[in-house]
Amino acid sequence: MLEYLRIRNLALIEDAELDFAPGMNVLTGETGAGKSFILKALGFLLGDRLGADMVRQGAEKAQVEAQFQMDGREVVIRRSLLAESGRSRLYVDDALRSQECVRSLREQLLVHASQHGQQQLLQPAFQARLMESTLKDPGLLHRRDELLEQLRAVEARRKELRAREAHLLERRDILEMQQQEIDRVAPEAGEEERLEEQRAIVRAAEQTREQYELALGLLHGEEEPGLLDMLGRLERCLHQMARTDDSVSEDADAVTALRQQLSHLSGRLRRPPLPDDMPDVEQMEERLYALAQLKRKLHRSLDEILELREEIRENISFLDACALDITLLDKEEKQLAAQLQEVLSALLPQRREAAGDFARQLEEELRQLGFSEQVRVIPDFMPQEVWPGLMDEKVRILWAPNPGQAPQPLDRIASGGELSRFLL
Repeated sequence: MLEYLRIRNLALIEDAELDFAPGMNVLTGETGAGKSFILKALGFLLGDRLGADMVRQGAEKAQVEAQFQMDGREVVIRRSLLAESGRSRLYVDDALRSQECVRSLREQLLVHASQHGQQQLLQPAFQARLMESTLKDPGLLHRRDELLEQLRAVEARRKELRAREAHLLERRDILEMQQQEIDRVAPEAGEEERLEEQRAIVRAAEQTREQYELALGLLHGEEEPGLLDMLGRLERCLHQMARTDDSVSEDADAVTALRQQLSHLSGRLRRPPLPDDMPDVEQMEERLYALAQLKRKLHRSLDEILELREEIRENISFLDACALDITLLDKEEKQLAAQLQEVLSALLPQRREAAGDFARQLEEELRQLGFSEQVRVIPDFMPQEVWPGLMDEKVRILWAPNPGQAPQPLDRIASGGELSRFLL
């Protein structure tokens, strides 16, 4: 219960204090007198946000304080709003608290209905919440909604599985054909790059062998005498000349040394430096050709083909396991539906009892607000299938304001004033 309220420097209000007495307290005043600001101040105190422009012109801060009676003890709440930064500080019993803390207390401290709040009564869902507010076990509503959410999730998952199954069944022949093509070639990750590197090595080795063979051909000749034969002739000729001409002796020795050096070179050229583990060129080329053919057939790179292989395996595995997954979902649905049936069986009588008590109490209150002594409030229960084969009930308010009137839905026949008194 609100006992005391003080507002300082909030918008038009410089400093106002209000003491509330037990029972009904009424604030009246002309338009613009500040009635709405009092409600705005209460909302700010209990967690609503206000901008810095709500601080009174010239003041450093606005402040709202209130004293409540809650569970037999006094609770004092104070909140200030700084004009410079727009930030606020909130205290409960002089201890600094967060806005979340006060919001959690809000329903225990204050029930607030603003202008046109009575329009909520035109909503059957709001009427149902009112009548269900006094259930002995309010957790039943939460459990019902939780089970319905789980059932909807199961149904959505089952629809997703069936849709995917139908899509893949149409493509199964294509998937299996692609899988056979891939499995026949059996590509490996990085295989193409590895083979290309080996082919480059083989080509380099072939070029090296060709150069060595060319050099040997120059040294030994093929159809005509080679360099070594010609040097041999030149060597013999020069040594013959040196017998009579000492000036060519040095040249003869140089030619001899060159021939001997080239003879050693010939021996080395017969052993070209080729890799010991040369791959089989024919097999390598056949493998590269098979990979190229596979890429052309599937219109994908080798990496994409490897990804496709995994995707096909997953899809085919899914098709093989889909029936079992759907069976498990059906089983889960039956279990959840059985639990929901138990909750509904407990909820239906409690709702009827709570709605009846609520209606009787509401009738008593309405008589004190000027309605006829014969005013009647009647809960109207309408069957509602919440899940195939499972029935719940929606409840709304029917009422007969005067004797002889047939009960009618509140949202159809109540005037604005009558709705206001109902909400009160």
